[in-house]
Amino acid sequence: MDYAVAVEDQVVHRADMDGDRLDVRVRSITYEAENIQAYEVVRPDGNDLPTFTAGAHIDLHLNGGVVRQYSLCNNPKERHRYLFAVQREENGRGGSKAVFEQVRVGNILTISWPRNNFPLCEDAHFHLLLAGGIGITPLMAMIHRLCDINADFNLHYCTRAPDRTAFREKLVPLVNEAKAFLHHDQGDPERGLDLAALLCSYQAGTHLYCCGPSGFIKAVRRGTAHWPAGSLHFELFSPPTPTDLCSNGESSALAVDRDVTRGAEFEVKLMRRGISLRVPREKSIVEVMRENGIDVETSCETGLCGTCRTHYLDGIPDHRDYVLSDEEQRHEVLICCARAKSQYLVLDR
Repeated sequence: MDYAVAVEDQVVHRADMDGDRLDVRVRSITYEAENIQAYEVVRPDGNDLPTFTAGAHIDLHLNGGVVRQYSLCNNPKERHRYLFAVQREENGRGGSKAVFEQVRVGNILTISWPRNNFPLCEDAHFHLLLAGGIGITPLMAMIHRLCDINADFNLHYCTRAPDRTAFREKLVPLVNEAKAFLHHDQGDPERGLDLAALLCSYQAGTHLYCCGPSGFIKAVRRGTAHWPAGSLHFELFSPPTPTDLCSNGESSALAVDRDVTRGAEFEVKLMRRGISLRVPREKSIVEVMRENGIDVETSCETGLCGTCRTHYLDGIPDHRDYVLSDEEQRHEVLICCARAKSQYLVLDR
């Protein structure tokens, strides 16, 4: 099973990584639904932006050394702009409120280059997209891409009411074609989409992509417990609990282990700096690096967002993230949570 993240309101420790950042100008701000606005940004010099793939997100750097991560929701073939949507959270840590209250048309913002922890499997026979609330954002880019390649898909989009349904007008053509289905429960889940019925039968070659709040994702996990693990792709807002993981067939021992960020002592070698550091049982690689004056940019520090993704050159990592695929884990680690099964781990830093 693939996991990815859309992390809100996390403090980021800045590092000297200007090569991974770019300045953009806010060209437009559009009301999309109650407490949801879409922000269109472009290069101030009019040049093209870096390419991105469906499911990708950017880091939005704000004052005070904090970052917010937002999925790109426009067509990936567009190079002249990025579009991301923000939902105002009154009870959050203030990030979305700051965006709503401080960001204006014409402002210059600093963002990261796009990265993708939630990619499409484009050669799938059928794509089933499930969105809960603001979880529609990465799926909008997926819809653009799937339409461009004439892929077969359905979208089920669950919200409380029509006025809380972002991109509703843009989805009307797909609704008319019976490719998109909007479900409004008015706050009562019993009146919404019957996920158990939708997911009870698995059709070979189907891939499922799900993004939304924790309750929605838990319900989808329960409904897909019998699906092949490789066919499921989730974008998470918070780390899954051991109970969440076990509900999809993962052993309780593995679930608990993935939730632990401490372990046996080992040595981390920073190849480019030519130094070695001891990582004790009770600390992470990131913590040890900072204690030794090495600034590391992080966001979630729970293995979700991929901000601290690092190439490793030698050693056997103990991966505890929810982002990297099996192939990516052959040469990359998330140093906020990874440890070592070997006595040392050599990083390309």
